[in-house]
Amino acid sequence: MHPTLLRTTVLVTAVLAMFAVGCAKKGAVPATPPPAGNTTTTPTTPNSGNTGGTTTNPTTPGGTQGTATVADLKTIFFALDSYSIDGSAQADLDANAKLLRANTNLRVTIEGHCDERGTVEYNLALGQKRADAVRDYLLNAGVTAGQIATLTKGKEFPAVDGHDEAAWAKNRRAEFK
Repeated sequence: MHPTLLRTTVLVTAVLAMFAVGCAKKGAVPATPPPAGNTTTTPTTPNSGNTGGTTTNPTTPGGTQGTATVADLKTIFFALDSYSIDGSAQADLDANAKLLRANTNLRVTIEGHCDERGTVEYNLALGQKRADAVRDYLLNAGVTAGQIATLTKGKEFPAVDGHDEAAWAKNRRAEFK
């Protein structure tokens, strides 16, 4: 067998093996939020260019105008090798869902991030699972699907530089953009 073909075959086999091992199910199931409250909204015209600016929605409960930006949404943090929504994340997501329901013109992209450990392939898959878990929670809490997009960033964009648990804990996150 030609040396180049042999190296290519070994490389492809190694990548496939890492992908198979890295994508094993962890058995974690994202928590489902309680049903959305009794909020009244009226249809609004989507603002297709809005990716984080201030929006106004006159349909907030109580008849007041709601304004919000992406900066008002809380970042969600995860345990090592997990995409489960824990208790503190549920509280933050409930607050985020309330804000998004009250500001239906606000569009967000949920970016799933990981710490520096693990392969690129594993962290890209885990980042997507984190973004999807957050999206699913928000959808179950009454946020409209048109308000949410997801994206994985893997380990490529750390929030904090460092090679210890304190830094890693801040990098295992889902951010709203």
